[in-house]
Amino acid sequence: MSERRIENAAQMLALVRERNARHVKVGAFDVDGILRGKYMSAEKFASSLDKGFGFCNVVLGWDSMDQLYDNVRYTGWHTGYPDASVRLLPETCRELALEGDAVFVLGEFAGAAEAICPRACLRRVLARAKNMGFLVKAGFEYEFFVFEETPNSVREKRYCGLRPLAPGFFGYSVLRNSVHADLYRGLLDLCETMDLPLEGLHEETGPGVLEAALQVDGGLAAADKAALFKTFCKVYMQARGLMATFMARWSSDCPGSGGHIHLSLLRADDGAPVFHDAGAEHGISETMRHFIGGQQRHMPELAALCAPTVNSFRRLVPGFWAPTNATCGVDNRTCALRVVPGGPSSQRVEYRVAAADANPYLALAAAIASGLHGIEQRIEPEAQVQGNAYAKKFPRRLALPRSLDEAANRLAASRLAQDYLGEAFVEHFAATREWEAREFARAVTDWELARYFEII
Repeated sequence: MSERRIENAAQMLALVRERNARHVKVGAFDVDGILRGKYMSAEKFASSLDKGFGFCNVVLGWDSMDQLYDNVRYTGWHTGYPDASVRLLPETCRELALEGDAVFVLGEFAGAAEAICPRACLRRVLARAKNMGFLVKAGFEYEFFVFEETPNSVREKRYCGLRPLAPGFFGYSVLRNSVHADLYRGLLDLCETMDLPLEGLHEETGPGVLEAALQVDGGLAAADKAALFKTFCKVYMQARGLMATFMARWSSDCPGSGGHIHLSLLRADDGAPVFHDAGAEHGISETMRHFIGGQQRHMPELAALCAPTVNSFRRLVPGFWAPTNATCGVDNRTCALRVVPGGPSSQRVEYRVAAADANPYLALAAAIASGLHGIEQRIEPEAQVQGNAYAKKFPRRLALPRSLDEAANRLAASRLAQDYLGEAFVEHFAATREWEAREFARAVTDWELARYFEII
């Protein structure tokens, strides 16, 4: 399919008939970035290409463990959980690399559900960028840990004593990626087949941790590819008796896993890059400077979109390659915003606050919306950080939230979020994060048992 792009419903139907496909796999991403879907008969698929199909709206009314929210307005027992409308997107058609000639097509929630659909949320932000005269280019990079475990074994072990793919810390190891060359090549090939091409894949520092950098693409396509990569990377590993996790931080002994986003803007009329100015310091154009200023100012209030779980905040601690304040520095990986100088086509900002567990659509929406607001309001960034940002003190206004509950409250009150993402979306998503924090508050952890059971 890499040789033949599907652009419309007619081409999609022709492909299904050409392959004599009896079923097509379809799916849509929920608020947590989890792909929810099913196999659909070829006949049902053909009719759904024009009119869409119904999908029980509980998928927007439960959490990652399928537990029903008790605090959202959109759906619940009070609505009877009716169907939500989903439109199919032929241009997202892909080979299912592990299923022969089978194909997959992504959908997007429509109708009343469109207001809280993560993909639609990003689409609205990108439309606003275009109205301002900009196109967005983005590239995601993910760190993730791989284990010699199965979904059954991790539960039998109660997630303790897990065996990583390789022991110890050995970043950028050619030894390791040669020993596991078949695994690497298989993942690279899968990504090529599914139009999720990687520009880099290497060993990170930590037991069994890899880093994958997806090729840059337009904003919506880049988020589609990031979300699908996370899903099908896990599928690929489990099909081989392994497990990959994109938790923000799975162990107190290891660094967290980032989901960094590289961003730049182009002029919508001619595609010319706007972040580079050869005559400016570090090549930072005025547009880029204001974009960064907006990102920096609004990062604390939008943090729940980039750190959406309780576990996300285990990563945002000093000294573990993740930011603790909304800082900015030139080629400085201790900062939340890393300015990457280069020529017109490579000048960009790396949005490093996002964790691997973030929904790619929402993390990208936050990064873009805050930057666009910076351009609109001509917001100047704080002084660039030199050296170790962890060792410096910053104004309270730059401090990132320290918990999911705090982040949810700040998002709910954000006028910027309501303006760019929509009031209905902000209300719904903030409520889901409040639910998540409340679910954790009910738990008794292993740490508490070890600390208090005998001694207190």
